[in-house]
Amino acid sequence: MQVISATKLDSLLTGWRNGSSAYTALADRIRLLILDGRIPVGARLPAERDLAVRLVVSRTTVSSTYARLRDTGYLSSVRGSGSVARLPGSLGAPVEPGGGGLLDFSKAAMPASPLLAGAAVRAAQDLQQYLGGAGYDPVGLPQLRVAIAARYQSRGLPTAPGQILVTLGAQHAIALLTRHLMDRSDSAIVESPSYPHAYEAIRAAGRRLVPVNVTTEDGWDDDALQQAFRRTSPAIAYLMPDFHNPTGRVMGEDQRRRVLAAAERQGTVVIADETMAELAIEPMDVPLPLAAYGPAVLIGSLGKTIWGGLRIGWIRAEEPMIGQLVRARSASDLGTPILEQLIAAELLGSYDQILAERRDQLRVGRDHLIAALHDRIPAWSVPSTAGGLSLWANLGRSVSSQLTLAARQEGLLIAAGPRFGIDGAFERFLRLPFSYSIEDTDSAVGMLQRAWDRVGQGRLAPDPELLADVV
Repeated sequence: MQVISATKLDSLLTGWRNGSSAYTALADRIRLLILDGRIPVGARLPAERDLAVRLVVSRTTVSSTYARLRDTGYLSSVRGSGSVARLPGSLGAPVEPGGGGLLDFSKAAMPASPLLAGAAVRAAQDLQQYLGGAGYDPVGLPQLRVAIAARYQSRGLPTAPGQILVTLGAQHAIALLTRHLMDRSDSAIVESPSYPHAYEAIRAAGRRLVPVNVTTEDGWDDDALQQAFRRTSPAIAYLMPDFHNPTGRVMGEDQRRRVLAAAERQGTVVIADETMAELAIEPMDVPLPLAAYGPAVLIGSLGKTIWGGLRIGWIRAEEPMIGQLVRARSASDLGTPILEQLIAAELLGSYDQILAERRDQLRVGRDHLIAALHDRIPAWSVPSTAGGLSLWANLGRSVSSQLTLAARQEGLLIAAGPRFGIDGAFERFLRLPFSYSIEDTDSAVGMLQRAWDRVGQGRLAPDPELLADVV
């Protein structure tokens, strides 16, 4: 069981006092941390006395806080075992987002490509020829690996099919690489902010994260990156150099070379997550894939470009590593489904058409969201982006978690800024996807405006009926 110390919880609770009664404000913030996944379900919270001392509040305040969380189903307490984080109406399993009529903007994703259904029909017809075998495929269908390798060729990176391992999406690829490349005592360079599920995969076996800042204004902190390599000699560095999630930044060619040179000096394996790499919105000179500038392992996926429900991703690496990963994979899964691979191979034949349609859709969505936010919430700083699926808005105040809770009460699910950081950072920021319909975007902005007004006026009331998780 994971134990959350009073010191750790204090770091996650930054800015929890919002003008309402202390125990109400504290309960609301802990509830949000559980819903956001920053306090894992099943984790044990600190003892009441320890937390009271750390927060400089009375023990009565903490006792009332825990009692409120127990009453609303977010905490269970057993004498001798402490207080454990829960979700209402569950036995510890996260509740699926989007229930209860809530508008779910917690995901930067798009609905399925219109070409998906037809590709699925054709793939189902092709499936017949594979039914005589066992159906377990730990490497990937040859035609799909050829198609993925050809895609890299078209982007200027020579690639052989033997350098490709097909996975169950990008998250599976991250987890597989992390388990293979790291020992329990190893550290990993990560961007801050970054994709939260990558943090989780790297931390899964107790890995130490070394964060390096990325901003919408300046991109990657080059000095901090170089120092992180020299001082920590990390086993891996997990980066998203193309349309970084959530800032939208693209790493320049010179910095790519410097990063890879520093990694090579320290014996660090650089993992580049390219799930956003081909989602350019504006015409621009996008650098070559990171592995064109030096040794790097690349991760790709169809989840952001075609559909999240098509669980196809891949790893591009040198052939000896691919062989090692295939052998290591059997400990966690026995291969990628054949039918989904056949669908993916069909769709990659029309990938340029799909990407062109996606770019048009995202350009309209981005421009509309920026205009709506400038009109409805002019106090926010909302930088544009040349690609990706979301904006990284600066709220100007450290109230992202409060705003997220207020937005839930208006009917909107959205991920707080600290979801993308480490130890409670980014309370001034909010990730805003522009991949939704114009109607849903207008509804979401209206809810955000009302939530922003409530936070500004100190009218944030608890609502124990909001049970959705944020992903």
